[in-house]
Amino acid sequence: MKQGFIKVAAATPDIRVADVAFNTEEIIKRMREAAGNGARIIVFPELCVTGYTCGDLFTQDALLETAKGGLLKITEATRDLEALVFVGCPIAVDGELYNTAAALNKGMILGFTTKTFLPNYGEFYEMRQFTPGPDVTREIAFDGKRVPFGPQILFVSRETKDLVVSAEICEDVWSPVPPSIRAALEGALILVNCSASDETIGKDRYREGLISGQSARLIAGYVYANAGEGESTTDVVFGGHNLIAENGTILKSSGRFVNETIYSEIDIRRLLSERRKNTTFRSALHKTLPAVFFSAKEEKTVLTREFSPAPFVPQNERERADRCEEILMIQAMGLKKRLLHTKTTSAVVGISGGLDSTLALLVTAKAFDMARIPRANIHAVTMPCFGTTDRTYQNACRMSEKLGATLMEVPIREAVTVHFRDIGQDLEDHSVTYENGQARERTQVLMDLANKSGGLVIGTGDMSELALGWATYNGDHMSMYGVNASVPKTLVRHLVQYYADTCRDRELREVLLDVLDTPVSPELLPPKEGEIAQKTEDLVGPYELHDFYLYYVLRFGYEPSKIYRIAKKAFAGSYDDETILKWLKKFYWRFFSQQFKRSCLPDGPKVGTVALSPRGDWRMPSDACAAVWISDLERIEKEER
Repeated sequence: MKQGFIKVAAATPDIRVADVAFNTEEIIKRMREAAGNGARIIVFPELCVTGYTCGDLFTQDALLETAKGGLLKITEATRDLEALVFVGCPIAVDGELYNTAAALNKGMILGFTTKTFLPNYGEFYEMRQFTPGPDVTREIAFDGKRVPFGPQILFVSRETKDLVVSAEICEDVWSPVPPSIRAALEGALILVNCSASDETIGKDRYREGLISGQSARLIAGYVYANAGEGESTTDVVFGGHNLIAENGTILKSSGRFVNETIYSEIDIRRLLSERRKNTTFRSALHKTLPAVFFSAKEEKTVLTREFSPAPFVPQNERERADRCEEILMIQAMGLKKRLLHTKTTSAVVGISGGLDSTLALLVTAKAFDMARIPRANIHAVTMPCFGTTDRTYQNACRMSEKLGATLMEVPIREAVTVHFRDIGQDLEDHSVTYENGQARERTQVLMDLANKSGGLVIGTGDMSELALGWATYNGDHMSMYGVNASVPKTLVRHLVQYYADTCRDRELREVLLDVLDTPVSPELLPPKEGEIAQKTEDLVGPYELHDFYLYYVLRFGYEPSKIYRIAKKAFAGSYDDETILKWLKKFYWRFFSQQFKRSCLPDGPKVGTVALSPRGDWRMPSDACAAVWISDLERIEKEER
C-alpha cells in the first residue's frame, strides 16, 4: 500500500438460488482470483452464499445450516490470502434471522455487520423473513467463538496506519441516515456495501449518483458489490452493477447484466488530507464503535486507475464546453462587480496577441456587456518593443477591433532604450534586466492610462504563471483586477478555443484560432528572422506537466515521489521518466522560491477548487524552506540510477 493506494475489488459471482455448495465454490474462486490480482479488500453481494431471492426458503433450517457450513468453508479459504473479505450471508441468532455481511480474514470471522434498514415496499419484502439488526453491537457465539454482531463495526488494519473499513448492506445506503455516516465520523475511510439492488429503468444512474454522493459526503472510498445474473427472475432482474468510488468520483463501474469483478485503487492518504482540510467534517470526539483488527501484508500496489494528464480540463466534450461557459461567466461576473462597485466605466488591457491577454480581453468584453457599458470604453493597448513579432501584433490589433474595443498603440522601444541608458544597461545584454525592464515599462504605461481614463488595469497573468513565478515583479505581476488569476494555462487554451467555436464572427474566430496556434512567449527577446525567439515552455517546461504537478500539490498535498509515480502513468508515451523528473524538480524550485510574488497578489475571482490567492486558498510564508520536498526528489533520483 505504498503512498496510500490500496487495491479493492467488488465481485459478483455466478450463483444458483439456494445452491449453497455451488455458490460457495464460485465465491472462493472469485475471492482467490481477486486476491491474486492484488486486491486487499474484496466485497461480495448481499446474501450471496444462498442467493438473495430465496424468499420463504430462508425459513428452512436446511438452507440456514448449509449456509453456515458454506460460510465456514469460505472463511477457511481466506487463511492464506492477504485480504479482508466481505460476504453476504443469513445468520440465525436467538430465534431471529438476520441479513449480515461477514468480515473474513486469515481464516477467521472477524464480525457480522447486520443490516439496519429492511426494505418492505414494492418488490421487496425482507421483513417477512428477516429482523432489523440491533442498535448496538454485541457479541454472539458462532462456531464456538465469540464474534462481534451488529452495525458499524470498524475493521482496523494492523499493518497499514489509518486503514479503517466499515460495512453496510444495500438499503442502508438508500436510507435517510445511513449507518456509514457514524462509521466515517469515527474513522472509517473505506466503506463497503454488500448489495442486491434489482434493475429498473434509469436505476443505474440513480445508483451511481447515490454511491458517488455518499463517498463525497463522507470523504471516503466506497466499494459497492451488487447481485447479478443467477438470482431468480420470478419478478425482478439483477444486473450486477458494481461500483468503486472515491470522494465523489466513480473510479470504476462494471457493465450491467454481466457478472464480473472490478478493481481500482483507493487513495486513503488523499482522503485523510481532504478530511483534515474540511473543517465541517468533524470526527467523533468520543469513539464508541467497536474495532476489530485484521491483517494484510503491506506492499506496493500496482496502479490500474487512470490519472488524467489534464486534471483541470474535463475529458468529455460536452462537460468541457459547460465548464468553459461557467468559468467565463465567473470571470466576467467578478469583473462586473468590481466595475459597478468602483463606479468605473473604463478598463485598460495590455494585449500581446498571446493566449492570456486574449482571454482577459474576451472576459472584459463580456463583463462590459453584462454591466451595460459600451465596449468602446475598453482600451486595448499594444506596446510593441524589441521582441514583438508581426504575427502577434496583427492578431492583437484585429482582435481588439473585432470586439469593439478602442485600440491604442504605445511603442515603448524608445522609452526602454532611454531607461537602459539611464541605468547603464547595455542593449546587447539580454539578461533579466533587459527582459524585466520592458515588462515594467508596459505596466507603467497601463497604470498611467488607467489613471488618465479613470479605469481599471485588467491583469492577464494566469495561475500556472503564478505557481512558477513566471511574471515580472511589479511588472505584469501587478494589476487592479486579475481575471485569469485562478485559471491554469491548460484551461486558458480551452477557454479561448471554446470562445472561437461559439462566436458568430468568422474573422474573429480566425484570429482566435491563430492565437491558439502561436507559441507561448513573453516576446521580450528580439525575434529571429521575424519569428518568436523566446518560447516559454523551452525555458520553464511544458505547462501540461506543470499544471499536473500544481493540481496534485495544492489539491491533495501529494509528496513529490507520489506525483512522479502517477505522472509516469498519466504521461506514458508522451514524456519519458527523465523529462518528467527534470521538470518536477524545476516546479518545486520555482514554486518555493517565487511565493513572494503570490503573497501580494491582486484581487481576482476564484473559478475552481485550486487557487493561489493569499487571502483564500494558499497561505504560505515567502521564506518557507523546500528541504523536505527536495529530499524526497533526491530519493527519486537515487532510485532511478
